[in-house]
Amino acid sequence: MGNLISKWNEISLVKRIIIGLIVGIILAVTIPDTAKPIVIFGSLFVGALKSVAPILVFFLVMSAISQHKSGQQTNMKSIIVLYLLGTFLAGLVAVVASFMFPVTLTLGAGVENVTPPGGVVEVLKTLLLNIVDNPVKALFNANYIGILSWAILVGLALKNAPQSTKTMIVNVSDALSQIVRWIINFAPLGIMGLVFDSIATQGLASLLGYGQLLVVLVGCMAFVALVVNPIITYIGIRKNPYPLVFKCLKDSGLTAFFTRSSAANIPVNMGLCEELGLDKDTYSVSIPLGATINMAGAAITISVLTLAAVHTLGIKVDMGMALILSLLSAVSACGASGVAGGSLLLIPLACSLFGIPNDVAMQVVGVGFVVGVIQDSCETGLNSSTDALFTAVAEFAKWRKEGKKINI
Repeated sequence: MGNLISKWNEISLVKRIIIGLIVGIILAVTIPDTAKPIVIFGSLFVGALKSVAPILVFFLVMSAISQHKSGQQTNMKSIIVLYLLGTFLAGLVAVVASFMFPVTLTLGAGVENVTPPGGVVEVLKTLLLNIVDNPVKALFNANYIGILSWAILVGLALKNAPQSTKTMIVNVSDALSQIVRWIINFAPLGIMGLVFDSIATQGLASLLGYGQLLVVLVGCMAFVALVVNPIITYIGIRKNPYPLVFKCLKDSGLTAFFTRSSAANIPVNMGLCEELGLDKDTYSVSIPLGATINMAGAAITISVLTLAAVHTLGIKVDMGMALILSLLSAVSACGASGVAGGSLLLIPLACSLFGIPNDVAMQVVGVGFVVGVIQDSCETGLNSSTDALFTAVAEFAKWRKEGKKINI
């Protein structure tokens, strides 16, 4: 038995995840009732990642800030610019695609028991209030904006603390990082349970009626991942961008696709950045920040579904309004929560730009939940992999200017 486990651990994590994926599909198609208990593996895996992520981020950021020396350079400004640029361009791609391939929807019953934000001001107000959230409450609710703000403040306050105190904080963050590695080793079992649950409970037949909508949504996300992001990457590192792009998609996007949570994927991205040799002071802040504001996939979802509602209702839209929608979807996307389906409740906000009534907008949200089994998975895979990609691009661009060799 020990030899079998050793041989299994010698296989790369991605190959083990693919094996788990295939087994999950086979079980869901052949014996869905008998194999139903394996769903618990998916719940345990996502639950474990979500539970460790807030405290991991708190200690990593606090440790990085407290250890930061005056004059030591980080790339946070460049990373934030890349996050905002990538999110805006994704919204723009979605708007252009929606005009080239207009989609209409069959609207039915509305969605109950959900309350969308009332406007951009409300979204921004929520973000600002999250910054000053109670630290215990922020950790409990996985409010990463609040966690970041408190971790930065405590880290700054500890800059003059004795070295022994700083060493203790580093030791705790290292211990939490080790726990994350242990959890990620169970990813094949977790993903087997997640993919089994998706296929066994929802199936793919219900999505056929929304085929064109899914093609536009997934097509936009693929275009951003394989065309827009590589162009941005090339401008930064001035060499073939695809090895880095594909590595981020493989190591980060794959797990995010199945967990459907940018927040749960934070530990995975931390490990990827460490593997790429990036500066811990930078990625310990940029990765959790990216899980909150770097939302290219969310911008695509908001733009495509909003314009689908516009086309369905026969509303005429000029390019000026479309450009405003791109900006609005980018700003709104920054307020999307890092959990499954977080972007859908921001669709009524974008619909209000065109005077679409809230009850109709909520029906569009209902359509979003129907296609969410694919849409949200692709959206999260794009969002989370781009967090690691842009963090790496900013640092590699700095290395290029300094004459350092970039190995991917």
